[in-house]
Amino acid sequence: MNGSRIAAIGHYQPAKVLTNDDLAGMVDTSDEWIRTRVGIRTRHIAGPDEPVDELAAHAAAKALAAAGLDPADIDLVLVATSTAIDRSPNTAARVAARLGVPRPAAMDVNVVCAGFTHALATADHALRAGAATRALVIGADKMSDVTDWTDRNTCVLVGDGAGAAVLTACPPGEEPGIGPVLWGSVPEMGHAVRIEGTPPRFAQEGQSVYRWATTRLPAIARQACEKAGVAPEELAGVVLHQANLRIIEPLAEKLGAGHAVIARDVTESGNTSAASIPLAFSKLLERGALGTGDPVLLFGFGGNLSYAGQVVRCP
Repeated sequence: MNGSRIAAIGHYQPAKVLTNDDLAGMVDTSDEWIRTRVGIRTRHIAGPDEPVDELAAHAAAKALAAAGLDPADIDLVLVATSTAIDRSPNTAARVAARLGVPRPAAMDVNVVCAGFTHALATADHALRAGAATRALVIGADKMSDVTDWTDRNTCVLVGDGAGAAVLTACPPGEEPGIGPVLWGSVPEMGHAVRIEGTPPRFAQEGQSVYRWATTRLPAIARQACEKAGVAPEELAGVVLHQANLRIIEPLAEKLGAGHAVIARDVTESGNTSAASIPLAFSKLLERGALGTGDPVLLFGFGGNLSYAGQVVRCP
């Protein structure tokens, strides 16, 4: 019951890059229109032979290597995704098979854009309870599979990718590296962000999401800091769901984390749904923008109008 910590992070993005100018040749849009409204310049798009579990496995392998662990050391695999095509076997089981993880508990978590922070909290709870000792927590989405590429309001937003964290239980006497989660939802507004239909397609009510995110979420994000006993001004980093630069920047400003590094990976990766937080976090660590032990707020929000956030310590 001593808590857990993040031992390592890794990420993966497909090689193909789709620029705003590329999109302007597909739909009625322009580089200026996209940058002005959402801040995105580029996004990575997976090919038809790159399923979401492959993206997830690449990110997980990097995280395992960074942690100095073998697949056999893992006894819990959680994958946050909303774009798995098949129902069974689930994505977590397929990732475990790709990596060679023997006999893990393997579960998918579908909370769309808040999926990774929900999965991180779930894994932390399992380690605290002694139900697992080491966990792989992965956020992976292939949004290109659920996008209408003739709809200029949504196709300019999305990208594909994955990010993964290795969690280990803290030994007695060690300070936990993952703070208490604050999570919830607004189920009556679930229609504001959707992936539904046959074939499934991503759709959203952009103005409703924008108003909710910029007016309601700053106070909720501050409460996540309070639960961890960390004041916003003490944060070294803030990694919000990478939905839209016009949401990220005002939300971070209203949070009051004036000295923190703010993740803005949306500009080069687009909205990668459950992958966006671990992907952006991994990139900040990779370039040395954050140091070991630094407190960072991870805060996911979006689909189902769900949210989940916690303060974590950098590996």
